[in-house]
Amino acid sequence: MSKRDDLIAKYAEDLKDKCGVNPDMDLLKKVTIGCGPSIYNADAAVVSGTTESELATVKNNFLIKKLGLKDGPELDKAISAVIEKYGQSNRNKYRVVVYYLLATHFKKESVYN
Repeated sequence: MSKRDDLIAKYAEDLKDKCGVNPDMDLLKKVTIGCGPSIYNADAAVVSGTTESELATVKNNFLIKKLGLKDGPELDKAISAVIEKYGQSNRNKYRVVVYYLLATHFKKESVYN
């Protein structure tokens, strides 16, 4: 297995164990590929659920630019809900898992087709 395949397996495990979600492996793979080389960087691969600048990055770069959503309070609510679902106390919130949950929350899986 490649390093990326190992990471995808780890993300799938987090989705199942920590979020109670049975992931669509095809979509998970596409979200992982969409994150590019950041998945191999220890700092860039995770999202800090308590850092405002990090949450703004998720909102601006992923929800608005990638998914094409309009800025509004519902974006912040969705990010908070995903962070809560992942577990506020969980230190390693993988960016891919957060993006996967947000894409499915907004029913924007088609962005990855």
